[in-house]
Amino acid sequence: MNTISAKAGQVDRKWFIADAEGKVLGRFASEVARILKGKHKPIYTPHVDTGDHVVIINADKIRVTGSKMENKIYTRYSGYPGGLKKRNLEKVLESRPTFALEHAIKGMLPKNKLGRKMMKKVRVYAGGEHKQASQKPEPIDL
Repeated sequence: MNTISAKAGQVDRKWFIADAEGKVLGRFASEVARILKGKHKPIYTPHVDTGDHVVIINADKIRVTGSKMENKIYTRYSGYPGGLKKRNLEKVLESRPTFALEHAIKGMLPKNKLGRKMMKKVRVYAGGEHKQASQKPEPIDL
């Protein structure tokens, strides 16, 4: 038997919809990243984007365990002296409810052109409504 290496044109992409309500942030993000990479398919090839599209709804209802709401810190740096900004998860979710989930998924993808291409296949919505109804996404339980 020979090992099959997928080509970019051979990939058949599907659309999935996942509900994040009541799911734990990291565990949910790792399952979404697995689908975006294409690891759930037998044709998975590490250097080819074989993954599917994922629509995530109810991202504002994601939960975290322990005291991460107060203790998990997101930092960013402006590039200027004294420009380090820190915000905890609770404050971040108030202003941008989808940021924590997008950030977690992005951190689980490759840090190169391929990872950036994979990240374009995920759509995260804070509420229960989404704009991808015409793609007929299949519900998936993660």
